[in-house]
This record gives sequence, C-alpha cells and structure tokens, in this order.
Amino acid sequence: MEWFIAPEYWWSRLVFQRALAGLYLVAFLTAALQFRALIGERGMLPVPRFVGRVRFRQAPSLFQLHYSDRFFAACAWTGCAVSAALIAGLDSQLPLWAGMLLWLIPWVLYLSIVNVGQTWYAFGWESLLLEVGFLAVFLGNDEVAPPIMVLFLLRWILFRVEFGAGLIKMRGDACWRKLTCLYYHHETQPMPGPLSWFFHHLPRPLHRIEVAANHVTQLIVPVLLFTPQPVATAAASLMIVTQLWLVLSGNFAWLNWITIVLAVSALELPAGAPSPVPGAPLWYEVVVLAVAALLLGLSYHPVTNMISRRQIMNRSFDPLHLVNTYGAFGSVSRIRYEVVVEGTDDAVPHEDSDWREYEFKGKPGDPRRWPRQFAPYHLRLDWLMWFAALSPSYAGAWFGALVERLLENDRDTLRLLRRSPFPPDAPPRYVRARLFRYEYTSWRELRETGACWERTYVREYLPPTRLAGVAQRS
Repeated sequence: MEWFIAPEYWWSRLVFQRALAGLYLVAFLTAALQFRALIGERGMLPVPRFVGRVRFRQAPSLFQLHYSDRFFAACAWTGCAVSAALIAGLDSQLPLWAGMLLWLIPWVLYLSIVNVGQTWYAFGWESLLLEVGFLAVFLGNDEVAPPIMVLFLLRWILFRVEFGAGLIKMRGDACWRKLTCLYYHHETQPMPGPLSWFFHHLPRPLHRIEVAANHVTQLIVPVLLFTPQPVATAAASLMIVTQLWLVLSGNFAWLNWITIVLAVSALELPAGAPSPVPGAPLWYEVVVLAVAALLLGLSYHPVTNMISRRQIMNRSFDPLHLVNTYGAFGSVSRIRYEVVVEGTDDAVPHEDSDWREYEFKGKPGDPRRWPRQFAPYHLRLDWLMWFAALSPSYAGAWFGALVERLLENDRDTLRLLRRSPFPPDAPPRYVRARLFRYEYTSWRELRETGACWERTYVREYLPPTRLAGVAQRS
C-alpha cells in the first residue's frame, strides 16, 4: 500500500532514531551509576521491599521475577550497550523483524527500571521516553520507508506534550496569564544551570515577551503539526528553537532533548529516500496498523484529562506507559528554599559545634559555587532535594534513610554527592539539616563577592540526629 509509507521522511527517521538511542544511553547510564544508593538492596527505597507489596500486574518489570544488585547492574549496562549499538546503526544492518526486536530490548529494560523506581523515577520524562521508545520499535529500518501512522503518532505525542503543558499553565498559576512567571522561574526552578543567573536578570519586559511566546508555541503552534508541509516543518522547527532556549536556561534532564527529538520526526529534510523506495511487507503493515489502533484507543484518558478543568500533570494511565499525559510548572514558586545537610563529629552537638556541609553535585549549596550543566544527565537525588525543600512530606519516604547512610559514610550514597566533608574511615557522629532561603545576587554583589547566591537561615529542618534516632523529624 503506497499510502502506508512516507519516503520523504527517510532522513528524519534516521536522525530521530540515532538521537533517541542517545537519550536511551543517557537514561541507562544514569540508572547504572545511581541505582545502588537509591533503589538497590541497601538503597533508600529498596526494590525488594517494593516488589514485595506491589503485584506484577500493577508494575510489570523483570525485577518482579528476580532482583539483585548484580542483576540490575547487568540490565542497566546491557541497556547502555544496546543503545550504543542503535546509535551506530546496527538496526539498519539487520532484517526488519530483527531490527524491531533490537529496539524492543531497551524499551523492556527501561520499563522494568521505571516500574520499580518509585519516587526516584516519578518524572514525566521517564514515561515520555517509554512512550516514544515503544513507537520507535515500529518505525522500521532501511528495509522499509517510514510508516505514515507511526509518524502521525509521534506528532500526536509532541502535540500532547506541548499543548498539555500550555493548558496546565493557563489553568494553573495566575502569573502565566499575567505574563510574570519568569520573574521568578529561573531563580526557583529545580536545578539551575550555568546561564540561569543571567536569564533571571534579563529585563522584565523581555520576560513577559518570553511567556507570551511560550503560550504561542504551546497552544497554537502544536496544531500546525497536522497541517501540510512546509507548515508542519516550520512548526516543528519553532518548537526546536524554543526547547533549545530552555536547554540554555536550566537543567531539566532529557525533557527538552526528547521534545526536540520528537520535533525532528516532523521535519521534512531536503535529502530524499533511496530509489527505488523499499516497500513494506504485509505482516509489518498489519502490526503497525494494529499498534496504531491500540494507541489511539488508549488516548481516550489522556485526552479527557487534557480537556478537563481538573487537568493533572505527568500521569500514566496504563502500567506499560504506552500513552500518558504531560505538563510542567502549572505553578511557579516565588521563593527558593534549599535543605542544607551538615555533619559533625562532636560527641555532644550544639550550635557552636564544627558543623561541616555536604556538597551536592547540582543543587545550590555554597553561595559562591556556580551551577553546572548536567542535562540531559539526571541527578535524581538533587531533584528530590528540591521537592524536600518545598515540604518535608515529599521526603518522608527516603530522607531518614539518606541521613542514616550519611552517618554510616555509605560509599554508594557518597558517590551521589560532589563532596563529603568527612574522610571515608571517620563518619560523622551527628547529621542535621537546616532550611535556607536562596536568592540570586545582583550584578554589583556578583562583582564584589563572586557569589551567585545569597542565603538566609529560615529554620531547622532536621535536628541533630545519630544512628539511633534517624526517624526523628522536625
């Protein structure tokens, strides 16, 4: 069936597939390097404890069948290896069916990780990677031109990502409607990047223009994805430019990058397909059409949520994360709080004790330390510490375990940090946490002090705690 394929998107598919494989590689590398302290056998939220109370049907995962840290590491590093092979184009060297199976491997492995990752993996970009990764299985290789239905479904995801985010903003915080949210966002976002300080200090009229442009890009431009070319290419290109602007302004893991990858699939690149164009075998057409029908049917709940006045963000409606709802920053914090964790080896802790601060890799700490760029790599502990500062209830499940591991000088936990103030063989006797307000310095203060942040003590977050009393909270 000639209508089934779209040869003009041959090169768009190639770029999309290689870029998506790169994001898979980042996701698996993040999992391999961080899992032991977060969800390992001795992690803050251990997988064995989770699978003991959650059924396979609720959270399908290979780790429901068997878990050990060694097995998890093998799965994560296998995901890295397969992702690297896909970046190199191994799928194009295989028969169509084998290439599809090769793309299925990282999807199954990452689904297994996300479904046992608990709060550490409760981010919209996890479900987005799985939803896009599932469709990539059916996008084909050099044996067949890109199928129109899969390309349409990729645009459908992009539409829901952008339009859903636009709606949640308009329905949420009033500052989006007043065009004032960027007065605060660059200062209060979860993990600022190296340019966030400069973005914050842009003139306020420009901030208002940025918000207005964001509304256009998220509420009007997505509709143009379903128009004929070259309008659809222009719409996707505008989305790419907008996402690159966001990449420069903060650290949002791979959220911006996977949105860019999705937009690439809608571009009609000038280079054409090989001639003659390979046709599609009948079995492949049947499989693709069946999958398309399934996904369109599963879109009912995300669409219903999107048009609802009670719209929710970042929710999966099926345990396989096949079709999800997205959205970000429906509300924007006006004040930035940070939890500062400190330890002392004094036998009796008091305010004048030698309290030494733990330094995290990405979240603000030392006011003189300039933020770094980590995205698309995801610092999971740093992100959750931002939520912990918003309310202790967000950290109730894991913060006590974090403190316990710091009191033990746990090697895997310390690897998540930039620096521990205590030598490996001399853990602290007490650990405490204090809440501070952080504000960007002015241009004058930056020149005079070299500090990008100014912080003010707010209150005690966790009183001095030793191993026997980790459960105590403020």
